[in-house]
Amino acid sequence: QVQLVESGGGLVQAGGSLRLSCAASGRTFSSSNMGWFRQAPGKEREFVGAINWRGGSTYYADSVKGRFTISRDNAKNTVYLQMKSLKPEDTAVYYCAADRSGRFYYNPTMKDYDYWGQGTQVTVSS
Repeated sequence: QVQLVESGGGLVQAGGSLRLSCAASGRTFSSSNMGWFRQAPGKEREFVGAINWRGGSTYYADSVKGRFTISRDNAKNTVYLQMKSLKPEDTAVYYCAADRSGRFYYNPTMKDYDYWGQGTQVTVSS
């Protein structure tokens, strides 16, 4: 069982930065791949990026590549999403999710993610 709690969201001007955190409880965090997703009003939830269980591999959606960075600290049971050069179109509720499948491959979908946080709101003003 993994429980995930996101934090760090808020209101920021375009061009600004935010760092989201996702704190996990449970023994399996350090062996779980972790993903970040977002959902804007009226839109489907979309993939943002993912990091493998060791933290050595990441991949990102094209829309955020070069602006967002995912990292993790397994000693703190926390995964981070550093967001820079934010745009109004980045406005959404951001979710972290855990994938305990043991496989890390390019998967920009919700498949394999079996635990989700409650989300944190990010609003980027123009």
